[in-house]
Amino acid sequence: MNNLIDLSRHIPTPEASLTVAYTPIRLPMDGRQPLELRLTAPSIGSDLPIVLLSHGFGPSSYIPSKDGYASLAQFWAERGFAVIQPTHASSRVGGLPADAPGAPFFWRERVEELKVILDHLPEVERQAPAVAGRMDHSRIAAAGHSFGGHTVGLLLGARLNEESFSDLRISAGILLAAPGRGGNMTQESAARFPFFDVNFSTMTTRSLVVCGEADDPHFTTRGPEWHADAFYDAPGADALLTLHGVGHGLGGIAGLDAKETEIEAPDVLEATKRLTAAWLQTALGADVDAWTGACLALETQAASLADVTQS
Repeated sequence: MNNLIDLSRHIPTPEASLTVAYTPIRLPMDGRQPLELRLTAPSIGSDLPIVLLSHGFGPSSYIPSKDGYASLAQFWAERGFAVIQPTHASSRVGGLPADAPGAPFFWRERVEELKVILDHLPEVERQAPAVAGRMDHSRIAAAGHSFGGHTVGLLLGARLNEESFSDLRISAGILLAAPGRGGNMTQESAARFPFFDVNFSTMTTRSLVVCGEADDPHFTTRGPEWHADAFYDAPGADALLTLHGVGHGLGGIAGLDAKETEIEAPDVLEATKRLTAAWLQTALGADVDAWTGACLALETQAASLADVTQS
């Protein structure tokens, strides 16, 4: 029950189921402290599809960690997914030291952290007894918000300086308010974020690109359409979801009432959660009709919340 939503109620979604969460799960990494994770999953059921959720590099102290994005992670878990959230090397609260090589963004290390999770899924289950043996290691998606979208884009096949970071174990991905391609960036941003100059034309993994209509980036002289570059450039991008009236926080996915939520919009936030869950259900084979059904609601009662452009 959510008294703050209205039109988004018309977007179909499964009833919420009881979940369990384990934190901190710790995985070893060479030459550094262990990688800490949060796992949230349905309390019952088997063959659970897996979603890796990569956090951004926002202004809050704790949101960019395994403890952020609770609203989104919980929603997905309640709808049948095992959601794994790492505390990336770039995290202020639990990441690598500020004087370590690659600081402060650690973009390479972030990619490796998600691969380490995939390498150690049996160990993740060992540390989460109620979920052990219930995750489907053959159905894996990755989703990332903001800088997390950059991380996930590389895993889906985008290249940087023609170097490949893709991981074929990931069969679907969502880019949430992710950076666009390089070029047309401000001089300061081009110098500070050279790793944004990615080539999406090699990103062949099936993907959904999600943008906020009012997400005006400060990295580039272009407008909100910069965040949609992956949809237009990537062969694997099958849909662009544009959410109305919200900016980079997409209504509040990083944290309710957090600094990252520059526009608090409960109805659009609910639409974001329902639509992304539906796309994941279809992309990972949990419900082949879920995405079509969710999109139909945007043609009728929920039309003012978002638009979908199919490739």
